[in-house]
Amino acid sequence: MAARKHLLVLLTLFLAACTAEQGGTPHPAPRVSSPPPVENLPSTKVRSIFDGRTVELADGTRARISLLAEPASCTAAAALDFATKTLLDKEVRVNSITPGEVSLMLPDGTDFALAAVSAGMMRTSGVDGGPLMDAETRASKAKLGLWAEECPTSTPAPPPPTSTSAAPPPASPCVVVYRITSTWPGSFQAEVTVRNVSGALIDGWTLRWQFTDGQTVTQMWNATASQSGADVSVTNAGYTSLIVADGSISLGFNGTVNGLNAVPTTFTLNGAACTTG
Repeated sequence: MAARKHLLVLLTLFLAACTAEQGGTPHPAPRVSSPPPVENLPSTKVRSIFDGRTVELADGTRARISLLAEPASCTAAAALDFATKTLLDKEVRVNSITPGEVSLMLPDGTDFALAAVSAGMMRTSGVDGGPLMDAETRASKAKLGLWAEECPTSTPAPPPPTSTSAAPPPASPCVVVYRITSTWPGSFQAEVTVRNVSGALIDGWTLRWQFTDGQTVTQMWNATASQSGADVSVTNAGYTSLIVADGSISLGFNGTVNGLNAVPTTFTLNGAACTTG
């Protein structure tokens, strides 16, 4: 009899347990963690702006703002200006997305990336939908910021500079003054002064010119002359070989002439053209 009572008690407890499992309160679902509230994110300041999406935080960390594309060259200045006015020296809350990338929350709780895209200052990157893509679509339709005009895909090369006149000749290293000092029938005497304006010492020289009226050199001092037809070549004497910078030497000669006695107009010193004075 006692065994039967124990069996009835066990059966009653078993049925009660089954009833509770079938008709009782369900077990609670496991809890899933959610992103931390904005107010729980660490707060810092932005101390440098490198471009529209790259910043340096107060602790020296340099980071790229997540989900923003690199600014186009034609709008990079506007993007930098927007980021500077919005973030520089401002307190922000930082949420690290991946190493080297962060999202920045402005003091009013606005995500900077969303603000930049909404203003048309930046484009999104790596986004398939959501608020950022919606903001980019609205900015594009409203022609805001970079959407106001199409950025060229490449910058055309500037046309080559055009010149309306020939390049000026190089500065002459010498100035020659040729002066007829006296004349008499069939003969004349002349003096030639050579000035060194090259800025450097001349050590040894040859002066050349050409007569146009059949003149000939018969005797020369301070130098040695040789002549072939109209061409005259004059080489320094030993004591006149040096011409210091901004200094000069003078040589003289007697010559013959029959008729006109035009002054030579073209002189060279060691192959370089001289000006005449």
